[in-house]
Amino acid sequence: MKTPENFIPTQNCLADKIIIVTGAGDGIGRVAAKTFAAHGAAVILVGRTLQKLEMVYDEIEAAGHPQAAIYPIDFQVANEQSFIDMCNAINEEFNHLDGILHNAADLGQRTPVANYAPDVWMRLMQVNVNAPFMLTQAVMPLLERAKNASILFTGSSVGYKGRAYWGAYAASKAAAENLMQTLADELEETTRIRANSINPGATRTKMRAGAYPGEDPTTIKTPQDLMRDYLYLMSDESVGVNGQQFEASVIK
Repeated sequence: MKTPENFIPTQNCLADKIIIVTGAGDGIGRVAAKTFAAHGAAVILVGRTLQKLEMVYDEIEAAGHPQAAIYPIDFQVANEQSFIDMCNAINEEFNHLDGILHNAADLGQRTPVANYAPDVWMRLMQVNVNAPFMLTQAVMPLLERAKNASILFTGSSVGYKGRAYWGAYAASKAAAENLMQTLADELEETTRIRANSINPGATRTKMRAGAYPGEDPTTIKTPQDLMRDYLYLMSDESVGVNGQQFEASVIK
């Protein structure tokens, strides 16, 4: 599915919204956090490396956008209580939550399943599936307080159809897609929360460079090229759109 070609984000399309962005220190997450802030949102920057989050925070502040918040957390070791603590902190500061961008992910190994290290497999399931599940579950009461709330998962083509050597990354992305669909089906009739996914496709990030070391990065789109789609799915323009898998598009 594609976002509507006639959608043009306004400067204040996310005004007064409180949005979590995971993996906000790098790549798509970093650009999304800054873009959401530029369109009026107070962004909660979530990630493992405090220094990177602080850099994004400073860039948002220097641009004069709504003040962001920082919540450092390592998804590899986070447990249920970790996310309950996060929810309590958000509740104390903001009282509600308008959206989550589940962007943080681990690539893992590019190797046959027969050779895949079990500890790496378990790490990817923890970071790419278990942590988003626990985070979403913990903050559900805050999402329910919003006028309209959006949960946005980051998809991948290998999550639609497994591919040789993608191992736990493909399996975890398939699980995340199923989690999105399950949430969407559960929430549709009883809440004002919607859940969708977006597959950014080939994008100029460190993860992409690690997966395709021989690729010329100048031949693929940048995270900035995707932001119109992300703004649509986080803004009230997408209210009523639920349980859909979007393919990122670049409209010049």
